[in-house]
Amino acid sequence: MTDSAEHNASPFQSSAQAEDTIDFGYRNVPRGQKKTMVREVFESVAGKYDIMNDVMSLGIHRVWKRIFVGMLNPRPNMKLLDLAGGTGDITFGWLRAGGGPAILSDINAAMLSVGRDRAIKAGLIGKIEVCVVDAEAIPLPDCSVDRVTIAFGLRNCTDKSAVLREARRVLKPGGRFFCLEFSQVEIAALAPIYDLWSFQVLPKMGQIIAKDSESYQYLAESIRMFPDQETLAQMMRDAGLEQVQYRNLSGGIAAIHSGWRL
Repeated sequence: MTDSAEHNASPFQSSAQAEDTIDFGYRNVPRGQKKTMVREVFESVAGKYDIMNDVMSLGIHRVWKRIFVGMLNPRPNMKLLDLAGGTGDITFGWLRAGGGPAILSDINAAMLSVGRDRAIKAGLIGKIEVCVVDAEAIPLPDCSVDRVTIAFGLRNCTDKSAVLREARRVLKPGGRFFCLEFSQVEIAALAPIYDLWSFQVLPKMGQIIAKDSESYQYLAESIRMFPDQETLAQMMRDAGLEQVQYRNLSGGIAAIHSGWRL
């Protein structure tokens, strides 16, 4: 919105706009458009997503994901729903650690296509159901899975509370939800370095590697707009999850949140 538009808007218009818009990075966009815009981001970067993950985190995301999968405590008699599973890292980790059948889901078909190809190459496709799924409206019955995961995907969802409620709904009693996401840095000395890397280096690397700087600018901004550790924990409690806890990784650059359906 321009300055002149702000000056001309009435309080009633501002209130309506606040209700009808949602953050897309640092921009406010019409709520109904965010899913399409996020889909376009990931369609743009799908082919280079795994390479860029290594670049974005200097490879540390692989360590974070190993920790995450270990916390899932995979068992052969347990079923996993991996939301926003993209190219399949969490699903593959679950199966390789001895977990039972898995649903690899994502709202973005281009990302799932990469994940499906990786699953075929790894010889895991027979153990995976690949589905296009909107995490805000999961097409599964109540109490149907043992674990629900979402790794680096919740911040891209329009209605995060709806995702959390849906995750709880599809969990069996005694099932557990896990979220791995970028979070709020808790070591002050890291903050300026992290900001420099996120807003100066990443968009340039995105342009070089994926030919797309704007998508990586959005990804950096979306991290800063995501709820901090305590706020997300409370959102999970509000969604009905219990015994909610979180574990910071790399000084809070990322965090793992978990909660039970009891």
